[in-house]
Amino acid sequence: MTDPIVSYLEAHREDYLADLRLLAGIDSGSHDKAGVDRVQAWLEDALRSMGFSVERNRQEAWGDDLIGRRRGSGRARIMLLGHADTVYPPGTAAARPVTIAGDRLLGPGTCDMKAGLLTGLYALRALDHAGWTDYGAITFLVVSDEEIGERHSVELLLEEGPQHHAILTLEAARENGDIVTARKAGCWCTVEAQGRAAHAGVEPEKGRSATLAIAHVVVETFKLNGLKPGMTVNPGEIAGGRAPNIVSDHAAAHFDLRAWTNADLEELASEFARVASAQPVPDVQITVTRDPGSSCPAMERTRGVERLEAHAIRIAAELGFPLRGARTGGGSDISFAGHKGTPGLDGLGPIGGLDHSPDEYILPSSIVPRTALLAKLLVAIGADGELIDG
Repeated sequence: MTDPIVSYLEAHREDYLADLRLLAGIDSGSHDKAGVDRVQAWLEDALRSMGFSVERNRQEAWGDDLIGRRRGSGRARIMLLGHADTVYPPGTAAARPVTIAGDRLLGPGTCDMKAGLLTGLYALRALDHAGWTDYGAITFLVVSDEEIGERHSVELLLEEGPQHHAILTLEAARENGDIVTARKAGCWCTVEAQGRAAHAGVEPEKGRSATLAIAHVVVETFKLNGLKPGMTVNPGEIAGGRAPNIVSDHAAAHFDLRAWTNADLEELASEFARVASAQPVPDVQITVTRDPGSSCPAMERTRGVERLEAHAIRIAAELGFPLRGARTGGGSDISFAGHKGTPGLDGLGPIGGLDHSPDEYILPSSIVPRTALLAKLLVAIGADGELIDG
């Protein structure tokens, strides 16, 4: 018997591709408010045409955030989550329009993540076509600042996430087809050293080298890598000194810390501060600070996540392709939305890769099967009493 969801998606595949060409043809870098708002306006019209009420969380300097809501006849409250911003500067869309190269569809923002946004829309349209209403509420949340560190939407994500039974993030699947079931927690730390300047040739003994102190800090804190599985410390940026003939009186380094759980990150940060605060050079003062706004919580692989993963693997098998869950070190919107315990999955868009590069792509052959997977996963969540009742 023909599957109505798959049949619908196959019949509308060219519509999907036309919409992707349109969206990828809009420059929407994080700092391009006008461009991001054009993408959000298009999504708003699409959601309203599907019976969603839509709110615009308006921003003065950044693109607006979009929140679509629709009620059903069931109990499950499910969030579809994505972002409208890309990393590309104005003019990129015109310079690199969507093209087909072999089995790849290339274009700026196709993989990250305009194809994923369309996967969410078309999955819902296929379910509407099939008459599915067994959900309490669907929230379609699209933020405008996922690609930058200066984020306004974190509070919104933290507020909306706990109001749902499941969060499905529309980022692209990994290049090998995996979905994401865990993401690391992370934060940035700054270490500053204050020493004493002196002439490096005439009287170096009167100086106290801040650069030397920072070098010691880099070496010693790097030893914390692997303190527990998944714990990493990366000295990503180092600066200090004014000239080779001056014993430097100031130096600083910025570090990236990551771990698989929020508790492990706090343990790592505490140990990092202890090691970094030692005075490796006499009379050089060391200051360790955690950069404000840099922390990203973990997407932890809880029992609820495992249950969603099992649904996804089963559905993929029914659709005729293998599927696995994978862990990744990078953060995502779901890290914040699921921070208080709402289970979720990430990587539910089409298969793609080479994000943020001129060769960014998705596989057109993955559009129908991955959109069908998302649609059927929504159905499975709507019927999962154990997940809903906690």
